[in-house]
Amino acid sequence: MLEIRNLWVSYGGLPVLRDVSLTLARGESLAVVGESGAGKTTLGLSILGLVEGECRGEIIWRGKNLLALSEEELRRLRGREIAMVFQNVETALHPLYAVCDQVAEAMVVHGLGKGEAADRALALLERVGLRPDRARAYPHQLSGGEKQRALLALALANDPEVLVLDEPTASLDPRTKGEIVGLLLEMVRDRITLVITHDLAAAARLAGQMAVLYAGRLVEAGPAADLMRDPRHPYTRGLLRAYPHLATTKDLQGIPGRMEHGVEGCPFHPRCTQRLEACAVRAPSPVPAGGRTLACHRGGIVPLLEVRGIAKSFGAFRLLRGVNLTLYEGETLALVGESGSGKTTLARIVMGLTAADEGEILLEGQKVEKRTPEFYARVQMVFQQPGESLSHRLNVLQAVKEPLDVQQRGTEEERLSVVKRVLAEVELPCDDGFLKKYPHQLSGGEVQRVAIARALVLEPKLLIADEPTAALDASVQAKVLKLLLDLQEKRGLAILFITHDLAVARKVSDRVAVMLEGRIVEEGPTWEVMASPAHPLTRSLLTWAGPQLPPAWARRGSWPAHEEFSGPGRPSAGAVSSR
Repeated sequence: MLEIRNLWVSYGGLPVLRDVSLTLARGESLAVVGESGAGKTTLGLSILGLVEGECRGEIIWRGKNLLALSEEELRRLRGREIAMVFQNVETALHPLYAVCDQVAEAMVVHGLGKGEAADRALALLERVGLRPDRARAYPHQLSGGEKQRALLALALANDPEVLVLDEPTASLDPRTKGEIVGLLLEMVRDRITLVITHDLAAAARLAGQMAVLYAGRLVEAGPAADLMRDPRHPYTRGLLRAYPHLATTKDLQGIPGRMEHGVEGCPFHPRCTQRLEACAVRAPSPVPAGGRTLACHRGGIVPLLEVRGIAKSFGAFRLLRGVNLTLYEGETLALVGESGSGKTTLARIVMGLTAADEGEILLEGQKVEKRTPEFYARVQMVFQQPGESLSHRLNVLQAVKEPLDVQQRGTEEERLSVVKRVLAEVELPCDDGFLKKYPHQLSGGEVQRVAIARALVLEPKLLIADEPTAALDASVQAKVLKLLLDLQEKRGLAILFITHDLAVARKVSDRVAVMLEGRIVEEGPTWEVMASPAHPLTRSLLTWAGPQLPPAWARRGSWPAHEEFSGPGRPSAGAVSSR
């Protein structure tokens, strides 16, 4: 068992690790992820006693605190009991010695005879995939993948019980990376393994557990699969959104701001969109939370909008049937389904434009009894037909400024300044000529942007976008969608994105909910629903989503049986699936 207890590391008085505690048992692997500067490599170096800064706390191995050992004691331990594969393959190997000699030397240092060490070095290098002729080469004669294999052999030379892997797949092509990951999975079996990486895909494959560091503090830890599928800390979600991977859909969305050390309170609070006043005062302690560890004053990402048991009938026609939805702070939830399934009606009920027969709406945990000005300051909507939702009697300035006038925000000069700032955010002109234009004088894309600017001028936390790109050509649609994602990144907007287009939903949403005849029949992470649809309606919608390769389930001939459908091309309402 390797235990890290309340570890603090600082360089020149600047804390790099703060109060980090982790435990690894034999046979366990832990991936440590985070942005550059989070303290990942420092954590690995601390275990081997290679940190030149000041260290406090304890790293317990076999009953001894490694931080209290002498340099001589650490030398006897390094390589034999605890070894590390260093990050920079170009400098980690000695340029003047053949690879096999370097591996053999690591064994000789710990007491093995030279002849036996040479034989074992060649055998070990062959085991990691280097032929004898390549094993006798010098580092500059090897490819990046070959150097990575040599470093692994060097670390494994004395069969250590603890292995620290620092960026083991960095700068490798996909095929070589896959080979190295497969090799590592074989080699680290039955060891204690710490994987330090920014490669989330490699982390998920190599480690059963995952820990997320931010500015030297542990913010979330738990089973790797759970963190990848359902991140609970805003920073973990930000990392996943930013990471490009074939299995993801909405990605390459960054985190606003930059990491700073020495921040008072929670280190992430300057970049967090759900921060409280307490977040700037004191750092949250990591606490157990549903099978994982979480350090957040709000207990992780909070629900912003909760729809509970909403039902609505028009005469004898029952349109909505006990709809339940939760939209979390800062996320995009795509609500998809065929026309007439009740998507827009649900949005109108949330906005208070249509009364529900049953159910309740909660905003930030509080039941919404009536729609007050405070409600509309936090929740706004972009309607399906923006040309009709904007008054033809108001010019651009008047239309965008009207919510500020109604809420009596600031002076007239301040309102004009806010209008110009928001128009600039949605990439529209701010000159007098444009401000005086009326909706009929604008293009479809400009009208849509004006509608978005009007909805955002009060800086709401939640934006309901009802088919916001349905009437736009593909080029303008792409610009509007990118605009919404950029605004979400900057402002931390939560977006309920209503659409019948699954191709669009795939690109913009974190989660998707599929509606059929007034019910939610499928819900889950977008990548999961799109890759493995469970309900016949979802499969049908994906089939007609647009020009694309047939999904895997269609190519395999696993289209649902005809009896699953109540009519031509239409799934039965009773075929409800849950994820």
